[in-house]
Amino acid sequence: MLVVVTIIALFAALVAPRMMGQADKAKRTQARAQIESFMTALGAYKLDTGTYPTTDQGLNALRVKPENQPQWAGPYLPKDIPFDPWGRAYLYKYPGEHGDEPDIISLGADGQPGGDGNNADIVSWSNQ
Repeated sequence: MLVVVTIIALFAALVAPRMMGQADKAKRTQARAQIESFMTALGAYKLDTGTYPTTDQGLNALRVKPENQPQWAGPYLPKDIPFDPWGRAYLYKYPGEHGDEPDIISLGADGQPGGDGNNADIVSWSNQ
């Protein structure tokens, strides 16, 4: 019996860290996919209206018609704007600081700007 418990403990010690690493990788992949989905919807929004939503209008403009936007033909997303995989709202800024498109940011696992690994920001202007 003691041998079986030892084998199970060793198995758990070896497998658990790898499984946790996969969960973190999946969250980062999910955040990147959501940002890409937002960018696609924002492209459709711009085709209809001639501009991107302002920072104040935010991503919510993809679901709810902003005031003074008669060409709006949305909603541009089928569901409400999701939180990032860590349960926080995505940051949206237009005009952005990284080109002609809006900036969309998930602050990663720690919820703070910058960081490395799982704490690194996931951003719309970079595929890293």
